[in-house]
Amino acid sequence: MSAPADGSALAGLDPLLNAPKRLAIMAVLAGSQSAEFGFLREHLAVSDSDLSKQAAALDAAGYLTVSKSGRGRGGSTSYRATAAGMEAYRRHREALRLLLG
Repeated sequence: MSAPADGSALAGLDPLLNAPKRLAIMAVLAGSQSAEFGFLREHLAVSDSDLSKQAAALDAAGYLTVSKSGRGRGGSTSYRATAAGMEAYRRHREALRLLLG
């Protein structure tokens, strides 16, 4: 598959998902029901603050939801992709395929 000459593959790229860490978060969430903060931090090899910042941007866009339970050391945070987030990820991935194909 090759990109159309009119540049429409570029239209499918989501600026929010152009950031590699946000794209990686969505890729993990696309393959699972949800993911715990610690799992994502280790899997993506990012700091706590970096993961929080990237996830907050995706949350603000409505691409994922954040669930927190407990407080302090016993608390946990998990993330789940929304339908809108999954659709944005699908479109972005397809646009990348067109561009790279």
